[in-house]
This record gives sequence, C-alpha cells and structure tokens, in this order.
Amino acid sequence: MKRKSYSPEFKAKIALEAIKGAMTANEIGAKHEVHPVQISQWKKELLENMGSIFEGKRPKKPTEDDEAKTSKLYEEIGRLKIELEWLKKNLSKSAKCDRRAFVDPGDPNISIRRQCKLLGVSRSSVYYESTSTAKPNSSKHKKLPIKKLLSKAGLDQG
Repeated sequence: MKRKSYSPEFKAKIALEAIKGAMTANEIGAKHEVHPVQISQWKKELLENMGSIFEGKRPKKPTEDDEAKTSKLYEEIGRLKIELEWLKKNLSKSAKCDRRAFVDPGDPNISIRRQCKLLGVSRSSVYYESTSTAKPNSSKHKKLPIKKLLSKAGLDQG
C-alpha cells in the first residue's frame, strides 16, 4: 500500500480547521479522510511555527553580535590579502631559491611563524646557522650552542 502525501496547503487548511475548534479531530478526519492523530500533529506544528510566517517580510536589523562577526571577517579577509600579496611577491623572485631566504623577520604585517607556515618551512630552520659556514672570527660563530642556551633557561632535557 502506497503512503499518502499531502501538500503543504492541504495540511495548513486542515490544521486551521482544527485550531478553529468548530469540529473535533475525528470529525475533520472523517470529512477529509485523514487520521485524527495526523491532524493533531499538523495542528501542533502550525501552532509552533506561526511566528515564522511573518519573519520574512522585514529585513532583520543587524545586532552588535552580527557587526562584531562582520568586522572580524573583514579583518580576516584583509590579513589573507596581505599574506597572498606577500607570497606572490616573494615566491615570484625565484622558484629554485631556498625558501628560507624569503622569510623576512622585519615584516610588520606577517609574523615569522606565519611566513614559515605559508612557505612550508620549519621555523627552526630559519634560525639555524651552520657552524661550518660561519667564519671563526665572525659574530655568528660566537653565538652559544642551543644546548647551552636551553640549560641556561632551565629547559634542558637531562
């Protein structure tokens, strides 16, 4: 046996008759060949959703929460535009060049962490300097090894 399906207009008509109260659910069901329980469900649904009928007529006034969300999204869009311009500028220099060279610690708009993430470079590799390339008398050579720095800071592992 195939299930009956009713149009939304028919459901609204039946539910409105039930709300009026001129006839019982059994009488309405017999008149329209619909089960009384189904009529009660349609009536309940109509009563619950009556307020939403008039919502679409006027535009909703923006709340402070909506404005905060909007400003946050515009801020995110601006940040992403800056990052995209930065990437285009730096990656167009040379695709074969070491990507670490593109990291600009002095850039006020994008942090070193974000630059490394955009370039796919580990942040530690930006700070790493090989001791074999440093000249013995240069200031780079005089930097303390990382283990000494960690032990001074109390972060050594053992």
